[in-house]
Amino acid sequence: MSEQRQHVEIDSRDDIELRLGADVVHLPIVRSVAANIAMRADFDLDAISDLELAVDEACATLIALAAAESILGCRFTIGSDEIAVTASVRSDHTEAANTSSFGWQVLNTLTDSAVTWSEPDGVGSGQHLVSIGLSKRRPVVAG
Repeated sequence: MSEQRQHVEIDSRDDIELRLGADVVHLPIVRSVAANIAMRADFDLDAISDLELAVDEACATLIALAAAESILGCRFTIGSDEIAVTASVRSDHTEAANTSSFGWQVLNTLTDSAVTWSEPDGVGSGQHLVSIGLSKRRPVVAG
């Protein structure tokens, strides 16, 4: 049996969604899921660490904006060469996450793309759904 790791293609039907209370005590769970997904997608150790830290920062940012009793939703979409993550919370704030903060600069450094947006929650509560989307591509290995 070969000791070489084999890459397994994962498609969109294998998206993973988490729904957790918007509380910092749940950040280790989200980090762990992000790292596990990146490992299974055959990302290298640096990319796994970058994604884990980026997901932590994105979710911590959203938790700080979350309305009381809000749920943090986090969806991982695994492509052939990248992992995309979309995280959202309901918020009493109408604006998206602050893109001039240090935390946002961290997200931009750790990922290949990061965006944030806010939209009315659609249920007439006066709250908004604040979201952060990020992606991390598998590093190209020179060979």
